[in-house]
Amino acid sequence: MAAENRVATPTAVEAAAEASARPNLLSRFFAEARRYPLFPIALLLIVLVIPAIFSDIIAPHDPTTGSLSARLQPPFWMEGGSSEYLLGTDRVGRDILSRIMHGARVSVTIAAVAIFIAGLLGTSLGIIAGYWGGWVDALVMRLVDISLSIPIILLALVIVAATQPSILNVIVVLVLLMWSRYARLVRGETLAVRVQDFISRAQVAGSSHRRIMFRHVFPNVFNSVIVLATLNVGFVIVLEATLSFLAVGIPPPQPAWGLMVADGRVLIASAQGWWVSLFPGLAIMLVVLCMNLLGDWLRDRLDPKQRQV
Repeated sequence: MAAENRVATPTAVEAAAEASARPNLLSRFFAEARRYPLFPIALLLIVLVIPAIFSDIIAPHDPTTGSLSARLQPPFWMEGGSSEYLLGTDRVGRDILSRIMHGARVSVTIAAVAIFIAGLLGTSLGIIAGYWGGWVDALVMRLVDISLSIPIILLALVIVAATQPSILNVIVVLVLLMWSRYARLVRGETLAVRVQDFISRAQVAGSSHRRIMFRHVFPNVFNSVIVLATLNVGFVIVLEATLSFLAVGIPPPQPAWGLMVADGRVLIASAQGWWVSLFPGLAIMLVVLCMNLLGDWLRDRLDPKQRQV
């Protein structure tokens, strides 16, 4: 009997140790999760990234082809809904889920191209203005003031009146709007960097102005550019959806979240069709919220002052 107790005692101790270790492991897991934006990243993967990349594979239906016999079918959990159309259909019988997935590709493409071009242009002009100063700085900053004063919706209406709604026009409008934000931010950062000792040493060593700007100044402003670009993703998606909602953005029948919200606006007041606007609007809200949370985290991680707090 004593031998059995001696054998059982270590087992009981190990079980108690494992039981006490579980809360510690869970607490460490949640502590690590709070340090990183795991929830925003996971939500962005589900709502934006994976549908944008694999929409041709995972979308259950053609986003531009509908069936009048299936028009305005409710989501699958409602009476009259079907598992064939999980989020319902619109007024011409197109699958809402498939259109949201393909609309994610449109949003990602426009956001990536517009932010890259605007960031490249604005960063280059900001570094040049901040480094050279004088009339160059004054000229660039007056262009920034003009850009910031242009009503974006009026500009989009003028461009569409002169041409036709297209993805290219949306990108042009977004670039004309956003480059000034990068230029103003980078110009302020450059003014602080150019008076540092390592810039003076590079000048004494005979480095060219171009080398100093893009080998010494640019790496010191790059973190701020990345944070601004991350925060601008949500802004670009909202603006693209606004332009599409006003019929001056993505032309139908291309699937775009703003177009989908516009298609369902006349159905919101009625008992039927509320899902046509709700789900693309919810996708816009989730993506913008997650991108803002991710941008705030990047700012805290990349800013040396924030890391010291």
